[in-house]
Amino acid sequence: MNAAARIESTLPGWIDAHLDDVWRARLQPLLPREPAALRVLEPELLDTLNLLADLRADAETFAACIVHALQPAGTAVDAIMRDAPRVRDLIEGQQAAEKVWSLYAARTAAGHAEGLRRLLLAIIRDLRVVFILLARQLARLRAAVKAPPEQRRALAQLTADIHAPLANRLGIWQLKWELEDLAFRYLQPDTYKRIAHLLDERRSDRERFIVRATAELRAALGAAGIAADIAGRPKHIYSIWKKLQRKGDDFAALYDIRALRVLVADVAACYAALGVVHTLWPPLPSEFDDYIARPKGNRYQSLHTAVIGPEGKPLEVQIRSHEMHAHAEGGVAAHWRYKEGGGADVEFERKIAWMRQLLEAKGDADDDTALLAGFRTDILEDRVYLLTPQGQVLDLAHGATVLDFAYHVHTDVGHRCRGAKVNGRIVPLSHQPVSGDRVEILTGKAIEPRRDWLSPQHGFLNTHRAQQKVRAWFRHADQSANLAAGRALLDKELKRLAMTHMELDTLPQKFQHNTLDDFLIALALGEITAGQVARALHETHAPTPAIVAQPPRAPKRGKDAVVIEGVGNLLTTLARCCQPLPGDAVAGYITRGKGVSIHRADCASFARLRARDPARAIEVEWGGARAQAYDVDVLVRGYDRKWLHKDVTNVIAAANAHLIAVNTRVDATSGLATMNFAVRVADFEQLSTLLGRLAAVPNVIEARRLA
Repeated sequence: MNAAARIESTLPGWIDAHLDDVWRARLQPLLPREPAALRVLEPELLDTLNLLADLRADAETFAACIVHALQPAGTAVDAIMRDAPRVRDLIEGQQAAEKVWSLYAARTAAGHAEGLRRLLLAIIRDLRVVFILLARQLARLRAAVKAPPEQRRALAQLTADIHAPLANRLGIWQLKWELEDLAFRYLQPDTYKRIAHLLDERRSDRERFIVRATAELRAALGAAGIAADIAGRPKHIYSIWKKLQRKGDDFAALYDIRALRVLVADVAACYAALGVVHTLWPPLPSEFDDYIARPKGNRYQSLHTAVIGPEGKPLEVQIRSHEMHAHAEGGVAAHWRYKEGGGADVEFERKIAWMRQLLEAKGDADDDTALLAGFRTDILEDRVYLLTPQGQVLDLAHGATVLDFAYHVHTDVGHRCRGAKVNGRIVPLSHQPVSGDRVEILTGKAIEPRRDWLSPQHGFLNTHRAQQKVRAWFRHADQSANLAAGRALLDKELKRLAMTHMELDTLPQKFQHNTLDDFLIALALGEITAGQVARALHETHAPTPAIVAQPPRAPKRGKDAVVIEGVGNLLTTLARCCQPLPGDAVAGYITRGKGVSIHRADCASFARLRARDPARAIEVEWGGARAQAYDVDVLVRGYDRKWLHKDVTNVIAAANAHLIAVNTRVDATSGLATMNFAVRVADFEQLSTLLGRLAAVPNVIEARRLA
């Protein structure tokens, strides 16, 4: 960017200097016709645009910033939104940020700012919005020097809570330092002036010291044949104050007020330069950190040391390669772990790396798209950020329901939950909200959790924490009530599977319970699911297939055999913890004295064993007919309505069951629809899950297997 363009004093002039003919033509109709109206906007907007230019933003970012600032309406804006969808995402991202700021203004809970930062990053679709938000906030801070004190403090507090930490975590250093310093200046003017006065008082001495230290170190490095760039490292007032607060030191005792940064060619030169520094000046004990051999979790690399420099004064020296320096200044390295205080969220930090990569991609549309897709998969697929009616942000695991949300708010709220609203609309308790939704829980007076909340078929609870709270409530209930509920659940499952004739004597032992009563109580508490009962009943009804270890080279893939890769003639047993069946993905673990135990691949016990001793985990697979199928007849009855048959068949398809035959009839007098389906399932657990989902279809009153 040339100097003439940088000093344009009007918005039309700035647009002419920075944007191409296409964007000039698009934006020109949006400019206010009244010069006075334009002059009101120009100072802050031009400062924002110049900051974005310093960050090497692209034309779309400039355009989105201008359109949002002008807030025009009409066909010209519609055309931009239609023809430039990426600009539309940037504009909508700024609008979403305004909602976050309004939530901030009404904050009521401690730590609310961190939740709002995460919410912001979760709801914006294009991360270039972050450039605009930070640049605009810095421009507002610069202009606030003439604003009333209350307005200035409110703006500074918002910056300290939201914008400065965002800039810090994303590594946008050009803006971070000034955001922090200006916010600190407005929030604590007396402290700011005191530190600034101390710095000014010693500025000439410090500059003279840095010049002398630089000359001595450059000469020593030159004598050792090491090419290096050496410069004094600036120290910002807010950073000095944070260190004084953290260490409780006197200003004169801060050794890194005087600091040098040394840039060399490669890693070997870093350590060679360190040797020269320690030879030239005596190092301070316990003030050396090797972040090259042991990089920080955010991949920051550098050598940090402190020495007694010229005139016997302490001096901090940072040594890194040019590549490391570019990496750090580009946003990958940050001291935010200890500067912001508290522990870091490792998973959240990993997601921040995606943002930094996108922020580093300059102008390559394909790279931007790919990185953004990766980011959205990475951050949005495992957490959702939801709002309480008071505006507090709560984050839950992806897939959490509104009932999970109720238990996350408070156990008592979950126990008394009777309904929920999302963004003002009534939703079922199994509804899964998305980031940015406002969730309101409707409660009753009585504490009455329901046992079917623990049923995986209904999908009311998807988080382990909420499930445990419901189980704990029922566990403390009357044991006779739990026993009766367990008996009812078992009878329902036996009837649904047409297995009322089954002997139940061996069923408790299959789940490591001594008595049938213990088994029924565990079933009532949700510790055993209906699907697991169905699997156990099926094993009792149909004997477990033989497990045969096969030689490695030419394995016999007999029916239902297990093939163990790379070994032969080993004893194999089915693990009782997960009870694998033919067709399940399986894995093997070499036990001590009992051969190879066969587990389901997703078995939690197998995962713990493998983590403890990975060398004993081996690959196995079913031989021959890998998946056994069973044809069963299913009866579904319900009150007839439009699309009932379609909804039922969709549930069958979603359960991965194969539909073989259908027979449907409707009684004109009673309005009852009777549907007979012949379906093919892999095992009875799949059948149990299917029947549970069919029973949950609206208007269905019965779903069971025909004997």
